Amino acid sequence: MTKAKFKSFWDKFGTLSILVLMLVCLSIASPKYFLTADNFKQIGLQSTVYILLAFGEFFAILLAGIDLSVGSVAALVGMFIAMMLKAGVPIPLAILAGLLIALVFGAVNGILINALDLHPFVVTLGTNTIFRGITLVVSNGSPVYGLPKAFKDMSGYVFGFPIPLLFALIMAVVLILFTTRSVAARNLYALGGNKQSAWYSGINTKHYTLFAHMLASLLAGVAGIIMTSRVGAAEPTAGDGYETFAIASCIIGGTSFFGGKGKIFGVLLGGLTIGTITNGLNILNVSSYYQKIVMGALIIGSVALEKVIGNSVKNS
Repeated sequence: MTKAKFKSFWDKFGTLSILVLMLVCLSIASPKYFLTADNFKQIGLQSTVYILLAFGEFFAILLAGIDLSVGSVAALVGMFIAMMLKAGVPIPLAILAGLLIALVFGAVNGILINALDLHPFVVTLGTNTIFRGITLVVSNGSPVYGLPKAFKDMSGYVFGFPIPLLFALIMAVVLILFTTRSVAARNLYALGGNKQSAWYSGINTKHYTLFAHMLASLLAGVAGIIMTSRVGAAEPTAGDGYETFAIASCIIGGTSFFGGKGKIFGVLLGGLTIGTITNGLNILNVSSYYQKIVMGALIIGSVALEKVIGNSVKNS
């Protein structure tokens, strides 16, 4: 197989190959516990939050940027919704309010990036800490529990299939249609590929930067709703460090850190891969400390592999 053909194969099936390899390895390592229907349902539930966070992170990385605040946004939205539910606010209204709050957080990120002309890494590193601090302040550092059963049932099953995963799959279809058929998505890809060229082409770069970060926070807010529903309580430390899972899901899914390249389906597979690895390592009783090492290595390895494959084709 030539280098060009290998690159074409990797672009199409690289993420799927990694997921299949993980499934095979973990099945061999723990066939008694890993290869069960209940465990695969658990992987689906566990992967949902990673997938939704990664969907949001995708749009930030697509612009050759990053959003380090998605985990804190998810926690803060979940906390606000839980507090509203405890106050007697109807579930649909509480969810709607939570999503509007998420949009505000995204707007804050986008406005600061545009106004200060700073790299998103710097801005979202700061807002990540701010949002987490607000979560701790409003909750006084304590979890909010005793949520309505109907809200917790949102993370149940329908015909044996996890409802959150079903929702994530529907969201994936919506985002695939958006990224492949809309003018807005084409402009986002153009902006990520070359910001200066996009500006010369008449694309409002500030407008689309704001739009991308609002979309990232909105999807993080959805992840926060699912996370809170699944646990049955809002934890002030929920989602801490989950930006790493979101970034890893995007990079493993083929989204380029250099902007302008990536597909939602790949991100979906990347999220499932992260969920599978996390589940498998837990089954094998691997310490969470070592799991962090694995995730960090996956991110570096995925970016390095993309660059090596790209350079090898250029030099061939």
